[in-house]
Amino acid sequence: MSANAGWTLGYVIGLVVVVVVVALVVPILLLAHRIGDQAGVINESLAESVTNTAGLAGLRTTIEHAGAIVAGLHRGRERLGG
Repeated sequence: MSANAGWTLGYVIGLVVVVVVVALVVPILLLAHRIGDQAGVINESLAESVTNTAGLAGLRTTIEHAGAIVAGLHRGRERLGG
């Protein structure tokens, strides 16, 4: 009978280990699934942001041109005595 008791104890311990592992892994998998769902929405939003901010790439050029125009206006005012 003690041999059967050892097997039974082994099966019970094994079953407990499996249940604990499943209890720990299932929430992780559910969280990973939720993160994956949200990643698609975030990616779409970032792609839209890239489209909406594409015009800012030329902002530095616009600032440089505005600076040149202002400097030219300043020189013209000085020449006119203003």
